[in-house]
Amino acid sequence: MKEVIDLLVDRLNGLLPKYGIVLGSGLGHLADELRDAVRVPYAELEGFPHGGVSGHAGELVAGYMGKTPVVMLSGRVHYYEQGEAAAMRLPIAVLEGLGVNTLILTNSAGSLKDEMPPGSVMLITDHINYSGMNPLIGERSDRRFVGMTNAYDAALVERMRAAAIKANVNLASGVYMWFSGPSFETPAEIRMARILGADAVGMSTVPEVILARYYGMKVAAASVITNFAAGMTGAELSHEETKDMAPVGGRRLAAILREMIAGGDLHDGSP
Repeated sequence: MKEVIDLLVDRLNGLLPKYGIVLGSGLGHLADELRDAVRVPYAELEGFPHGGVSGHAGELVAGYMGKTPVVMLSGRVHYYEQGEAAAMRLPIAVLEGLGVNTLILTNSAGSLKDEMPPGSVMLITDHINYSGMNPLIGERSDRRFVGMTNAYDAALVERMRAAAIKANVNLASGVYMWFSGPSFETPAEIRMARILGADAVGMSTVPEVILARYYGMKVAAASVITNFAAGMTGAELSHEETKDMAPVGGRRLAAILREMIAGGDLHDGSP
């Protein structure tokens, strides 16, 4: 890992990012907006996972949003690709090694609420790890017992809500439930998810939240809603629908992130 961090420190040429952003479906264009951007393909970073999901890039991009130095992971690897919950451990550890202390996670998700249609954005306020998998399984130190009561930092949650108001974007909020995928959920599973208190379902993010908390980072996360969950409309779900709808909500979430990060003077890394 040290070799990867040293390589990136050299490539970043003095840029000291305090904010890291994992870009999910529909958010890839945000990396193109960075000023003085440095791009490093995952293939050049030893040990970085190579995802195989259409619609996801595979590169680390660093630069400035306004005055704020940030580093973005454009594309992630999902548990369902190799059955590895810790697939994103090295990338997140590298972000921490670069000095990142705040991680913002984005994803695409299915809505369980009629009032949160495709194209909406949902701020994640808590999650349910329905998959039962955990990226810290096998970790031997007592650091593995990570507290998750405040997994989603309250100050960052409020900052994102304020940014949404300034950006004139309606921001829903709710609980995200992680299913392992890659098959979509059944109508019965969605009915169960509602009973358990979920507002959206998806196949990512939760392992990254756990890892970020393990590495001592503050976390905020948001979902781009790409579809209603199984059984809500009678239509079958598809990945094509996800790819088609992700840019709609992605533009809204991008506006929030611009206001949240570039709209304020956050270059000192304060939340």
